[in-house]
Amino acid sequence: MDKIIDKAIVVKLGGSIYGTRDSVITDIVDLQQRSQPVIIIHGGASLVTQWLKRQNHISSFFEGERITDEASLEMVTAVLAGLVNKEIVATITGAGGKAIGISGVDGALIQGKIKERSHGYIGVPVKVNPEPIQAILSGGFIPVISPISLHAVERLENERALLNINGDTVAGAIARALKVKRLVFLTDVAGIRDNSGTFLRQASVSQARMLLESGIAHGGMIPKIKACLDATANHVTACSIINGSTEHCLLNEIATGSTGTTILPDKEVKQL
Repeated sequence: MDKIIDKAIVVKLGGSIYGTRDSVITDIVDLQQRSQPVIIIHGGASLVTQWLKRQNHISSFFEGERITDEASLEMVTAVLAGLVNKEIVATITGAGGKAIGISGVDGALIQGKIKERSHGYIGVPVKVNPEPIQAILSGGFIPVISPISLHAVERLENERALLNINGDTVAGAIARALKVKRLVFLTDVAGIRDNSGTFLRQASVSQARMLLESGIAHGGMIPKIKACLDATANHVTACSIINGSTEHCLLNEIATGSTGTTILPDKEVKQL
């Protein structure tokens, strides 16, 4: 793998903190200016819901993922690969950083297939092509990646060539494929809680899997934990889920690794 990717961290910028992203962008630009390669994957589900509502389209979700018919796919693509992606790039540029916005379609970065046809164009990643990310990082830019992806596998003749893959899922797939050391999810909660409501500073892979299987983890936390399990399967990546609305949350997490919940292989979890 390219040396610059070996040093990179993947940051998933959640749609739930879209309105407070400026403080996060400051941290991202600071990291870039310190020669720390950063790869951003963003969401924007709440904004997509707003735009669909304007079209009198009711949004439905299953395990934290939007049921995506053809009309929804068009709106999701327009908002995520267009509006949200370019506003994040513009904000980074305005803060003194250098960024290039792409989607999972560009350069066949994320190649996927339909997860379950009854849920429409919800996709799952099958292959990650690192070349677009390598090219952008090598040029001194931050790749800002929309999760709209290429429908490249098991596509039927009458189906669209685009897929709506959950941004958390895309972040996990990229982190796993590139074998980065850190994957950080910025969301609107402090991290993961167990069945008694106790906040977990660290969670083992086994604990995280149990939270999914027992139903304790629900809603938008489901794809985040699944993405962490996917990423940590490479035995290199450590995953953190942190509150992205606190000041300098990303810099503090990179420095200390203790601002939210970190998911680690079972043998690496400390007894606190």
